[in-house]
Amino acid sequence: MKPKARKKSHTDRPTLPELDQTKKSVLNSLTSLQSRRSYQHAMDEFIEWYCSEPRLALNRAVVLRYRLQLEAKKLAASTINVRLAAVRRLAYEAADTGLLSPELVAGIRRVKGVPLLGRRVGNWLSAAEGEKLLSVTGAGTLRHKRDAAIVSLLLRCGLRRSEVVGLNVGDIQRREDHWSSLT
Repeated sequence: MKPKARKKSHTDRPTLPELDQTKKSVLNSLTSLQSRRSYQHAMDEFIEWYCSEPRLALNRAVVLRYRLQLEAKKLAASTINVRLAAVRRLAYEAADTGLLSPELVAGIRRVKGVPLLGRRVGNWLSAAEGEKLLSVTGAGTLRHKRDAAIVSLLLRCGLRRSEVVGLNVGDIQRREDHWSSLT
């Protein structure tokens, strides 16, 4: 008689080592250094909060409770939404590894983010303003060429300031008649 294959069982109370391993998998799937930092901070904070609570099941009600705690701290809506996105991603990965059941993850997925009220601060450029800014950089000296390259990367590629600063010449390639960044 052939022994039955043991099916990996789902649990609703993952342990700290299981959550840490799942967090590492999520972080390895992210390509942006900025996203990794943000998600790592958010997941570390959630895991610390989750493990400090007595025997909580990781489900929709717990994530809603966590959201309420974040709101009570008077954090910005965008900050809360990033942290909730990291928790959702942690739950997806936990389901993929068999740690959580798909039903629990579906409930966690339904936790809504906080609505963004008002309008974003800062000066957002229109396309015409962006073109005007690019034309002002000039093309005479090396400094002007450098400035034009930086503004182009910011405007046309959508890179963050930190990404432009960390960019190396070796990170840029020409593919199918277009320039692309490997970072």
